[in-house]
Amino acid sequence: MAQQHEFAGHCESLRSGGRQPADCSRIAPRALHRAPTLVWQAWTMRFQPPADIAPAALAELRRQQVELAARVELDDRLSALPARVVGVDSGFEDEGRTTRSVAVRVDGGSLQPLESTLARLPTALPYIPGLLSFRELPAVLQALRQLREPPQLVLVDGHGIAHPRGLGIAAHLGVLTGLPSIGVGKSRLVGDYTGPGPERGDHAPLLHKGRQVGWVLRSKPRCNPLFISPGHHVSVEACLPLVLACLTRYRLPEPTRLADRLASRRDGGA
Repeated sequence: MAQQHEFAGHCESLRSGGRQPADCSRIAPRALHRAPTLVWQAWTMRFQPPADIAPAALAELRRQQVELAARVELDDRLSALPARVVGVDSGFEDEGRTTRSVAVRVDGGSLQPLESTLARLPTALPYIPGLLSFRELPAVLQALRQLREPPQLVLVDGHGIAHPRGLGIAAHLGVLTGLPSIGVGKSRLVGDYTGPGPERGDHAPLLHKGRQVGWVLRSKPRCNPLFISPGHHVSVEACLPLVLACLTRYRLPEPTRLADRLASRRDGGA
């Protein structure tokens, strides 16, 4: 999986005016186009949670989460919002039997959508609190693999390290693919906080077991806050300004807002 490591840190000069490029000196540029498909195909084949949900199987999934959480890296691979930002979200069809995952790539300068992909797969597991990533990631990875250009940052509708075992879906995705990732949760999974102020951009630390695992962000006045936590290759400090840079007039950052509309069919599409 050497190609995974090549791709993990790859980035290009930022297209937005006035932004400084991230340091790409250690990354082979050719990895950008040849690595993603290979990495995502490999992980899609390997990522097969057991169909049996007996207590022993659930204990094994939780053990895997602890093991993968130890591989999360909270270093900063990005100095500012990159050119290719992707939002991912999932919905369900056929009374939950089919997972419908969407990836939407936006331009990091204008936040305008550039492409979207849709993947449908049989749902791997029923809903089990704390094991969301095993339920949704197979279809999410397939949607990402269908993008014409690989992401430089992925915003995930879910949590990063703000998770009972430190491996929410954004962290899980980041470890599997090597991509910088951030979790944008609509509700709290773990942690304590003092409510942020009422205005857009007001924020407060999210603390869990004496450690800061993210932020509670008021993204829109008179709306419930979002729960922002790093997934992989993004620090706790950096995840907040990156999400702020993706906000428009809506509660959700634009990449996950667009993915949410498609995943939930609120766009009126198929």
